Amino acid sequence: MLGLGLLAASAVCPLQQLRAQDLAPRAYLITPLHSNAITLTYSFYDGSIQFNNALPVNGAKGRYNVPVFGYYHSFNLFGRSANIVAALPYAFGHFQGTMAGVEQHLYRSGLVDSVYRVSVNLKGGPAMRPRDFIKWQQKVLLGVSLKVAAPTGQYDPTKLINWGANRWAFKPEFGYSQRWGKWILDGYAGAWFFTTSKPYYPGTKSQSENPIGTFEGHLSYDFKPGFWISLDGNFWYGGQTSVADVENPLTKQQSSRLGCTGAIRVSKHQSLKFSYSNGTYVRFGGNYHNVSIGWQYSWLGNPK
Repeated sequence: MLGLGLLAASAVCPLQQLRAQDLAPRAYLITPLHSNAITLTYSFYDGSIQFNNALPVNGAKGRYNVPVFGYYHSFNLFGRSANIVAALPYAFGHFQGTMAGVEQHLYRSGLVDSVYRVSVNLKGGPAMRPRDFIKWQQKVLLGVSLKVAAPTGQYDPTKLINWGANRWAFKPEFGYSQRWGKWILDGYAGAWFFTTSKPYYPGTKSQSENPIGTFEGHLSYDFKPGFWISLDGNFWYGGQTSVADVENPLTKQQSSRLGCTGAIRVSKHQSLKFSYSNGTYVRFGGNYHNVSIGWQYSWLGNPK
Protein backbone atom coordinates (compact mmCIF):
# COMPACT_ATOMS: atom_id res chain seq x y z
CA MET A 1 0.00 0.00 0.00
CA LEU A 2 2.86 2.41 0.72
CA GLY A 3 4.30 1.84 -2.76
CA LEU A 4 0.92 2.53 -4.35
CA GLY A 5 0.50 5.64 -2.22
CA LEU A 6 3.89 7.06 -3.22
CA LEU A 7 3.14 6.43 -6.87
CA ALA A 8 -0.26 8.07 -6.58
CA ALA A 9 1.05 11.14 -4.77
CA SER A 10 3.77 11.53 -7.39
CA ALA A 11 1.28 11.08 -10.22
CA VAL A 12 -1.24 13.57 -8.86
CA CYS A 13 1.43 16.16 -7.99
CA PRO A 14 2.15 17.01 -11.66
CA LEU A 15 -1.52 17.96 -12.17
CA GLN A 16 -1.17 20.58 -9.42
CA GLN A 17 2.03 21.73 -11.15
CA LEU A 18 0.15 22.34 -14.41
CA ARG A 19 -0.56 25.88 -13.23
CA ALA A 20 3.10 26.70 -13.87
CA GLN A 21 2.80 25.26 -17.36
CA ASP A 22 0.10 27.64 -18.64
CA LEU A 23 0.02 28.34 -22.37
CA ALA A 24 -2.55 31.11 -22.81
CA PRO A 25 -2.14 33.22 -25.97
CA ARG A 26 -3.74 36.68 -26.10
CA ALA A 27 -4.34 36.75 -22.35
CA TYR A 28 -3.81 40.53 -22.18
CA LEU A 29 -5.92 41.59 -25.17
CA ILE A 30 -8.78 43.82 -24.15
CA THR A 31 -12.50 43.58 -24.90
CA PRO A 32 -15.33 46.16 -24.84
CA LEU A 33 -16.85 47.14 -21.51
CA HIS A 34 -19.15 44.53 -19.97
CA SER A 35 -18.06 41.71 -22.27
CA ASN A 36 -19.06 38.32 -20.88
CA ALA A 37 -18.16 34.78 -21.84
CA ILE A 38 -18.90 31.29 -20.61
CA THR A 39 -16.36 28.63 -21.60
CA LEU A 40 -16.38 24.85 -21.45
CA THR A 41 -12.96 23.27 -22.00
CA TYR A 42 -12.01 19.61 -22.15
CA SER A 43 -8.32 18.70 -21.88
CA PHE A 44 -6.69 15.29 -22.29
CA TYR A 45 -3.21 14.51 -20.90
CA ASP A 46 -1.14 11.46 -21.78
CA GLY A 47 2.54 10.90 -21.02
CA SER A 48 5.25 10.08 -18.55
CA ILE A 49 6.11 11.43 -15.10
CA GLN A 50 9.70 12.42 -14.32
CA PHE A 51 10.91 12.14 -10.70
CA ASN A 52 14.61 13.09 -11.04
CA ASN A 53 15.42 10.29 -8.53
CA ALA A 54 13.29 11.99 -5.87
CA LEU A 55 11.25 8.78 -5.58
CA PRO A 56 12.09 5.14 -6.44
CA VAL A 57 9.51 4.92 -9.24
CA ASN A 58 10.19 3.60 -12.76
CA GLY A 59 8.08 3.77 -15.90
CA ALA A 60 5.51 6.11 -14.34
CA LYS A 61 2.75 7.18 -16.74
CA GLY A 62 -0.49 9.08 -16.53
CA ARG A 63 -3.58 9.44 -18.71
CA TYR A 64 -6.28 11.73 -17.41
CA ASN A 65 -8.98 14.21 -18.42
CA VAL A 66 -9.74 17.70 -17.09
CA PRO A 67 -13.06 19.37 -17.98
CA VAL A 68 -13.20 23.04 -16.90
CA PHE A 69 -16.09 25.48 -16.56
CA GLY A 70 -15.09 29.15 -16.82
CA TYR A 71 -16.62 32.63 -16.74
CA TYR A 72 -15.14 35.96 -18.01
CA HIS A 73 -16.32 39.54 -17.42
CA SER A 74 -14.68 42.86 -18.38
CA PHE A 75 -15.17 46.15 -16.52
CA ASN A 76 -13.85 49.69 -16.05
CA LEU A 77 -11.18 50.22 -13.38
CA PHE A 78 -10.15 53.88 -13.05
CA GLY A 79 -10.57 54.36 -16.80
CA ARG A 80 -8.54 51.28 -17.75
CA SER A 81 -9.82 48.04 -19.25
CA ALA A 82 -9.94 45.24 -16.66
CA ASN A 83 -11.41 41.78 -16.46
CA ILE A 84 -11.99 38.89 -14.09
CA VAL A 85 -11.96 35.17 -14.86
CA ALA A 86 -13.12 32.25 -12.72
CA ALA A 87 -12.48 28.57 -13.55
CA LEU A 88 -13.69 25.38 -11.87
CA PRO A 89 -11.85 22.19 -13.02
CA TYR A 90 -12.61 18.52 -12.43
CA ALA A 91 -10.17 15.68 -13.14
CA PHE A 92 -10.31 11.92 -13.60
CA GLY A 93 -7.83 9.41 -14.97
CA HIS A 94 -5.48 6.46 -14.60
CA PHE A 95 -1.84 6.26 -13.46
CA GLN A 96 0.70 3.44 -13.40
CA GLY A 97 4.33 2.78 -12.49
CA THR A 98 6.74 0.26 -11.04
CA MET A 99 8.13 0.32 -7.50
CA ALA A 100 10.48 -2.40 -6.16
CA GLY A 101 9.71 -4.49 -9.24
CA VAL A 102 5.95 -4.41 -8.63
CA GLU A 103 3.68 -2.66 -11.13
CA GLN A 104 1.08 -0.38 -9.56
CA HIS A 105 -2.19 0.95 -11.05
CA LEU A 106 -4.70 3.47 -9.74
CA TYR A 107 -7.69 5.59 -10.75
CA ARG A 108 -8.66 8.92 -9.27
CA SER A 109 -11.46 11.47 -9.88
CA GLY A 110 -12.56 14.64 -8.11
CA LEU A 111 -12.63 18.43 -8.03
CA VAL A 112 -9.36 20.28 -8.57
CA ASP A 113 -8.64 23.64 -6.89
CA SER A 114 -10.60 26.51 -8.45
CA VAL A 115 -8.69 29.38 -10.10
CA TYR A 116 -9.50 33.11 -10.26
CA ARG A 117 -7.70 35.86 -12.19
CA VAL A 118 -7.99 39.66 -12.22
CA SER A 119 -6.21 41.56 -15.00
CA VAL A 120 -5.80 45.33 -15.47
CA ASN A 121 -4.41 47.15 -18.49
CA LEU A 122 -1.73 49.77 -17.73
CA LYS A 123 -1.00 51.11 -21.21
CA GLY A 124 -2.71 51.09 -24.58
CA GLY A 125 -6.09 49.73 -23.49
CA PRO A 126 -8.55 52.25 -22.05
CA ALA A 127 -12.00 51.06 -21.02
CA MET A 128 -14.21 51.46 -24.10
CA ARG A 129 -17.83 50.98 -24.99
CA PRO A 130 -18.53 48.75 -28.03
CA ARG A 131 -19.01 51.70 -30.43
CA ASP A 132 -15.59 53.10 -29.48
CA PHE A 133 -13.91 49.71 -29.42
CA ILE A 134 -14.84 49.09 -33.08
CA LYS A 135 -12.80 52.15 -34.12
CA TRP A 136 -9.82 51.34 -31.84
CA GLN A 137 -6.65 49.70 -33.20
CA GLN A 138 -4.25 47.84 -30.95
CA LYS A 139 -0.60 48.83 -30.81
CA VAL A 140 1.32 48.13 -27.57
CA LEU A 141 -0.53 46.78 -24.54
CA LEU A 142 0.99 46.48 -21.07
CA GLY A 143 -0.91 44.92 -18.20
CA VAL A 144 -0.69 43.18 -14.84
CA SER A 145 -2.70 40.35 -13.38
CA LEU A 146 -3.11 38.35 -10.21
CA LYS A 147 -4.13 34.69 -10.40
CA VAL A 148 -5.31 32.89 -7.26
CA ALA A 149 -5.76 29.14 -6.82
CA ALA A 150 -8.11 28.46 -3.90
CA PRO A 151 -8.02 25.21 -1.86
CA THR A 152 -11.47 24.05 -3.00
CA GLY A 153 -10.36 20.76 -4.55
CA GLN A 154 -10.79 17.26 -3.17
CA TYR A 155 -8.59 16.87 -0.09
CA ASP A 156 -8.45 14.54 2.91
CA PRO A 157 -5.42 14.90 5.24
CA THR A 158 -5.67 11.23 6.21
CA LYS A 159 -5.10 10.21 2.58
CA LEU A 160 -1.91 10.59 0.59
CA ILE A 161 -3.70 10.94 -2.75
CA ASN A 162 -5.68 14.14 -3.36
CA TRP A 163 -6.52 16.27 -6.39
CA GLY A 164 -6.58 19.40 -4.22
CA ALA A 165 -3.37 20.92 -2.80
CA ASN A 166 -4.87 22.14 0.51
CA ARG A 167 -3.17 25.53 0.20
CA TRP A 168 -3.56 28.90 -1.44
CA ALA A 169 -1.42 29.84 -4.43
CA PHE A 170 -0.88 33.35 -5.85
CA LYS A 171 0.63 34.39 -9.17
CA PRO A 172 1.35 38.07 -9.90
CA GLU A 173 2.26 38.58 -13.57
CA PHE A 174 3.29 41.29 -16.02
CA GLY A 175 2.04 41.02 -19.60
CA TYR A 176 3.05 42.57 -22.93
CA SER A 177 1.23 42.42 -26.27
CA GLN A 178 1.97 44.19 -29.55
CA ARG A 179 0.25 44.03 -32.93
CA TRP A 180 1.78 44.50 -36.39
CA GLY A 181 -1.02 44.20 -38.92
CA LYS A 182 -2.30 40.64 -38.62
CA TRP A 183 0.54 39.50 -36.32
CA ILE A 184 0.46 39.68 -32.51
CA LEU A 185 3.40 39.04 -30.17
CA ASP A 186 2.68 38.27 -26.50
CA GLY A 187 5.09 37.87 -23.58
CA TYR A 188 4.40 37.29 -19.87
CA ALA A 189 6.61 37.04 -16.78
CA GLY A 190 5.34 36.00 -13.36
CA ALA A 191 5.85 33.82 -10.30
CA TRP A 192 3.75 31.41 -8.22
CA PHE A 193 3.83 31.76 -4.42
CA PHE A 194 2.36 29.10 -2.12
CA THR A 195 1.08 28.94 1.42
CA THR A 196 1.91 25.91 3.59
CA SER A 197 -0.25 22.81 3.27
CA LYS A 198 -1.16 21.77 6.81
CA PRO A 199 -2.22 19.23 7.89
CA TYR A 200 -0.41 17.07 5.36
CA TYR A 201 -0.47 13.27 5.15
CA PRO A 202 -0.68 11.45 7.50
CA GLY A 203 -2.32 14.52 9.04
CA THR A 204 0.52 15.43 11.40
CA LYS A 205 3.01 17.08 9.03
CA SER A 206 3.20 20.18 6.84
CA GLN A 207 4.34 20.66 3.25
CA SER A 208 5.74 23.86 1.76
CA GLU A 209 6.98 24.78 -1.71
CA ASN A 210 9.40 27.43 -2.93
CA PRO A 211 8.18 29.99 -5.49
CA ILE A 212 8.09 29.05 -9.19
CA GLY A 213 9.20 31.63 -11.77
CA THR A 214 7.36 31.49 -15.11
CA PHE A 215 7.96 32.93 -18.58
CA GLU A 216 5.59 32.58 -21.51
CA GLY A 217 5.58 33.73 -25.15
CA HIS A 218 3.20 33.56 -28.14
CA LEU A 219 3.28 34.59 -31.79
CA SER A 220 -0.15 34.58 -33.44
CA TYR A 221 -1.66 35.44 -36.82
CA ASP A 222 -5.17 36.65 -37.67
CA PHE A 223 -6.66 35.19 -40.83
CA LYS A 224 -9.78 37.31 -40.26
CA PRO A 225 -11.76 38.44 -37.20
CA GLY A 226 -12.43 35.43 -35.00
CA PHE A 227 -10.04 33.13 -36.92
CA TRP A 228 -6.44 32.94 -35.67
CA ILE A 229 -3.57 30.58 -34.90
CA SER A 230 -0.59 30.90 -32.56
CA LEU A 231 2.73 29.27 -31.73
CA ASP A 232 3.15 28.95 -27.94
CA GLY A 233 6.08 28.33 -25.60
CA ASN A 234 6.99 28.69 -21.92
CA PHE A 235 9.66 28.02 -19.30
CA TRP A 236 9.37 27.66 -15.53
CA TYR A 237 11.80 26.92 -12.70
CA GLY A 238 11.90 26.52 -8.91
CA GLY A 239 9.31 24.89 -6.67
CA GLN A 240 11.49 22.76 -4.37
CA THR A 241 9.24 21.13 -1.78
CA SER A 242 9.78 20.55 1.94
CA VAL A 243 7.91 18.12 4.21
CA ALA A 244 8.13 18.78 7.97
CA ASP A 245 10.74 21.49 7.19
CA VAL A 246 13.02 18.99 5.38
CA GLU A 247 13.72 20.26 1.86
CA ASN A 248 14.17 17.86 -1.06
CA PRO A 249 16.38 19.56 -3.71
CA LEU A 250 15.55 16.83 -6.23
CA THR A 251 12.03 18.24 -6.56
CA LYS A 252 13.25 21.49 -8.13
CA GLN A 253 11.47 22.09 -11.43
CA GLN A 254 13.16 23.39 -14.59
CA SER A 255 11.04 22.67 -17.62
CA SER A 256 9.46 24.03 -20.79
CA ARG A 257 6.65 23.29 -23.23
CA LEU A 258 5.88 24.13 -26.86
CA GLY A 259 2.49 24.08 -28.51
CA CYS A 260 0.01 25.69 -30.86
CA THR A 261 -3.49 27.12 -30.53
CA GLY A 262 -6.23 27.91 -33.03
CA ALA A 263 -9.60 29.66 -32.76
CA ILE A 264 -12.63 29.57 -35.04
CA ARG A 265 -15.74 31.74 -34.75
CA VAL A 266 -18.80 29.66 -35.58
CA SER A 267 -21.50 32.30 -34.98
CA LYS A 268 -22.00 35.82 -33.59
CA HIS A 269 -21.83 34.55 -30.01
CA GLN A 270 -20.00 31.24 -30.26
CA SER A 271 -16.43 30.17 -30.99
CA LEU A 272 -14.24 27.09 -30.71
CA LYS A 273 -10.61 26.89 -29.60
CA PHE A 274 -8.20 24.00 -30.13
CA SER A 275 -4.72 23.54 -28.67
CA TYR A 276 -1.89 21.03 -28.50
CA SER A 277 1.30 21.13 -26.43
CA ASN A 278 4.13 18.81 -25.41
CA GLY A 279 7.07 19.00 -23.03
CA THR A 280 10.37 19.94 -24.68
CA TYR A 281 12.39 19.54 -21.47
CA VAL A 282 11.09 18.28 -18.12
CA ARG A 283 13.37 17.93 -15.10
CA PHE A 284 10.68 17.03 -12.56
CA GLY A 285 6.94 16.53 -13.03
CA GLY A 286 4.59 15.49 -15.80
CA ASN A 287 5.88 15.24 -19.36
CA TYR A 288 2.53 15.09 -21.12
CA HIS A 289 1.05 15.40 -24.54
CA ASN A 290 -1.93 17.70 -24.08
CA VAL A 291 -4.90 18.15 -26.42
CA SER A 292 -7.67 20.61 -25.55
CA ILE A 293 -10.88 21.75 -27.13
CA GLY A 294 -12.98 24.63 -25.82
CA TRP A 295 -16.41 26.08 -26.59
CA GLN A 296 -17.19 29.70 -25.76
CA TYR A 297 -20.44 31.65 -25.68
CA SER A 298 -20.00 35.43 -25.39
CA TRP A 299 -22.29 38.46 -25.09
CA LEU A 300 -22.31 42.12 -24.11
CA GLY A 301 -24.13 43.60 -21.12
CA ASN A 302 -24.02 44.03 -17.38
CA PRO A 303 -24.85 40.96 -15.27
CA LYS A 304 -28.46 41.22 -14.03
